[in-house]
Amino acid sequence: MAEEIYYCQSCGGVMEFDVKTQALKCPNCDAVVEIAGNREDVIEHTLNMGALRKLKVEEKKTVTMICTGCGAPIEIDKNSTALACPYCGSSYVMADKQMETIVPDGVVTFKLTVQEVKEIFRKWIHGRWLAPGELKNLYQHGNFNGMYVPYWTFDADAAARYHAFGGRNRTEHYRGNDGKTYTRTVTDWYPTSGTVRHFFDDVLVCAARRNDKSLLDGIDTYDTKNMPPYSPDYMSGYSAESYTVDLETGHNTAIRIMSSELRDMASKDVLRRFDTVRDVQIDARFNGETYKHVLVPVYSTSYSYKGKNYTVLVNGENGMIKGEYPKSTAKIIAIIIAVAAAILLFFMMLGGDDSQTYSNGMYGSMEKYPAICYDDTYSSKYVNNSDYEDYEMHIMESKEDKPDGII
Repeated sequence: MAEEIYYCQSCGGVMEFDVKTQALKCPNCDAVVEIAGNREDVIEHTLNMGALRKLKVEEKKTVTMICTGCGAPIEIDKNSTALACPYCGSSYVMADKQMETIVPDGVVTFKLTVQEVKEIFRKWIHGRWLAPGELKNLYQHGNFNGMYVPYWTFDADAAARYHAFGGRNRTEHYRGNDGKTYTRTVTDWYPTSGTVRHFFDDVLVCAARRNDKSLLDGIDTYDTKNMPPYSPDYMSGYSAESYTVDLETGHNTAIRIMSSELRDMASKDVLRRFDTVRDVQIDARFNGETYKHVLVPVYSTSYSYKGKNYTVLVNGENGMIKGEYPKSTAKIIAIIIAVAAAILLFFMMLGGDDSQTYSNGMYGSMEKYPAICYDDTYSSKYVNNSDYEDYEMHIMESKEDKPDGII
């Protein structure tokens, strides 16, 4: 993230990165200079304990600007004339601060111009049905600031052994107190197990501690497979944020993301054989792990409505947008009334329908409740409802006897 000024050899003007040509371009004479680098040059680093403890990559000193309004660390290009913070939109004076940073491995470059982003924002704000009507006419065409946000990416060849309960539904008839015959759905539960495998490629984890992380999570789909290797040329005309989440913390987050996906895969695997699934537990293993440090493009703006600031972020590569906006109290009340009326009408139409859904054990009557109790050999047994409290206590006491890694 070196700060360099690139002068046009034709007219002496300052060149900036151009999203249309993906090259340096002079705004005065339109001269273009190609940026060297191929995506094959992006390096995947082996993830090991040494890397987690200390990043063995090139380090350098760089000047980072700290906003005195919101405290966000932002690396400003020497050529930048922007005075507003891209996060909070304030025009506070920024102070210099020396910070160490690592050189990124790759850069997902900007593909959208500011004008294109403003049009995306205009359509987005007009599509917010709950927004006050006057907002769509009075909203500010915010000054969108382009910035690069740091991310970690993680690869892993994962496998997980799972244990779960699969349920099969059946319909049975019963006689009600009024003497009439009704039907109900009963689920019979069976213990099941299996293995799922998946190769995770470039799991993205934000490497910056951000107040607007929920907004970033809504736009963090980037083509990291075809990005070029890092070059300071891509920073010309843009700001870049330094990473504030270390590799180990980022890796722990990636493990949670991958484990959640493996659990979903296990559930889908059970549903290939059963009607429903519950109590999925997995024992996951991750091999061949690698990581990269990359920068991704984000446009940010803040606008004010009735004295309150709202933030909107746009993916600078594909135009995904997520943001905050005021909600109309009158429209919310109208929705609540409409939903209440719909529920009331539903129950009026439902009338005396006594159909029910129950769950019972694999063999027993409605008084049986199946449960799997883990021991050293993963044996299973069933317990009665009257023993269920003892079963729960057994589960708590037997957790220490489970194999390591059960999630």
